[in-house]
Amino acid sequence: MASEVPDWPCMRANGRAIVFLSDFGYRNEWVGICHAVINRISPTSPIVDLSHGVPPLDVRGGAVLLVDSLPYVSEDAIVLAIVDPSVGRDRDVALETESGRLIVGPDNGLLSPAVAALGGAKRAAEITSPDVVLSPISPSFHARDVLAPAAAHLAAGVDLERLGPALDPATLAEYLIPEPTIERGKIECEVLDLNRFGNVLLNVTKSQFQAAGLDSAQEIQVDATSGSGRARFVSTYADVDAGDWGVIVDPRQWLLVIRGKPANAAEGLGSVGPGDPIWLTAARD
Repeated sequence: MASEVPDWPCMRANGRAIVFLSDFGYRNEWVGICHAVINRISPTSPIVDLSHGVPPLDVRGGAVLLVDSLPYVSEDAIVLAIVDPSVGRDRDVALETESGRLIVGPDNGLLSPAVAALGGAKRAAEITSPDVVLSPISPSFHARDVLAPAAAHLAAGVDLERLGPALDPATLAEYLIPEPTIERGKIECEVLDLNRFGNVLLNVTKSQFQAAGLDSAQEIQVDATSGSGRARFVSTYADVDAGDWGVIVDPRQWLLVIRGKPANAAEGLGSVGPGDPIWLTAARD
């Protein structure tokens, strides 16, 4: 049975923008249906699709992408982030950070790095109000029935406290982005993400790379459990010839292992994936 859509009033003449992140992809109607629900509640709200290409069910990948994108997101925008492997089990929440931003998503750690970067949560609510959610709520599509309506109501000017009962911000789920182990001449780290070109994103910042002294190494040994390569620290993709290895700082300020096309760094490292360990050392003959 389809959810019943209330006749929601638009409370704000010019709705706030909604920045939407998910792992939904575009092969089905999920993103479009969420857009449609938002449009019915707050028809003047622009929707910015930050990404719907987060790897399926990858809470960590979504959390990292979200926190890295915050500097480019309008402070007035409502952030709607949905990567929810346990849909229907975790609480659906809306929160206001100490910096005043409003964020909506499942309470599974996805929002935690972004919230921490914004000074922590000032107040939070569990999204349960019958005046907000669609009914009946689909057990497998809270994005449509709970989260998108909540974001739209906030964008239309509804106060957070009207979405449902208040929550103690201290009870919100936490996720900490793993830190690498840094030694002189050596870094033990892990894969944060892969992009469509096979480049490997590591949980290492430029300053950590420099602290290990690897930025001055002539070559860097990149080792995974099932593959390895020798890379040079370079400024851009064009500095790496076909088949050669390189290490660059990506636009999000993480270290990225690359290979000159048509080679593929992820495959060369044994088809690594998120969470797999990587060791960086100064290469020796």
